[in-house]
Amino acid sequence: MREVRFAGGTFTLSLEGGGQLATRAVVAASGTFGRPYRPDLPGLKGYGGTLLHAAEYRTPERFTGQRVVVVGAGNSAVQIAAELAGRARVTLAARHPVRFARRRVLGRDLHWWLKRTGIDALPLGRFLRTPPSQPVIDDGRYRAAVASGAPDRRPVFTGIDGTKVTWADGRTEEVDTILLATGYRPDLGHLAPLGALGISGNPRHREGMSLTHPGLAYVGLEWQRSLSSNSLRGVGRDAERVARRIAAHLSRA
Repeated sequence: MREVRFAGGTFTLSLEGGGQLATRAVVAASGTFGRPYRPDLPGLKGYGGTLLHAAEYRTPERFTGQRVVVVGAGNSAVQIAAELAGRARVTLAARHPVRFARRRVLGRDLHWWLKRTGIDALPLGRFLRTPPSQPVIDDGRYRAAVASGAPDRRPVFTGIDGTKVTWADGRTEEVDTILLATGYRPDLGHLAPLGALGISGNPRHREGMSLTHPGLAYVGLEWQRSLSSNSLRGVGRDAERVARRIAAHLSRA
């Protein structure tokens, strides 16, 4: 998909192969994880070492013996940092403390409890302008790894000069690799011609329905409507809701 445009009540989709499709409704169902997010951290643009995103990480072997900084405090950041700590000297750098949640509670997986209690489906998305960060789901291994200092935990660096990283306490050191485990954003650039996206590239919507075009909707966004909107547990529920609203729109058109 190259782009989507709208005129006269019809969306026109320009495809990568050069063809076009015309339709009265569009559902963007590519979810939340299509575009790796790379924050503008102090000095990062001039960093002279290896800079990666978690999306590019595969195995720890290539980092053996290196000094590595993993940026982030979520599941991917902590899991990658703990795995790398077996082969490299690793720091987990984040703006906020790492929060942990027990994977099993009273013999059941945490996700079972979220679904069983109904917390999973609470329509909280419209009230959360800034969704809360997700805790690290842990069976005890990752909490123990961070507590033991492998990886160690520090605030995000305050500057970079070449391959030298400056920490908040003023110390500097050479760093071979900085790995950004800083999450993802929706990959919806093809909707830009519609004016349907905000400044950050995120869709302007309420519970999956576009605020700019009545025939445009989304499925699989983080906190689209509930905690599980961007997971297999919740996406089907949201998809049914969006389908009903799209059908109602088309019946009125």
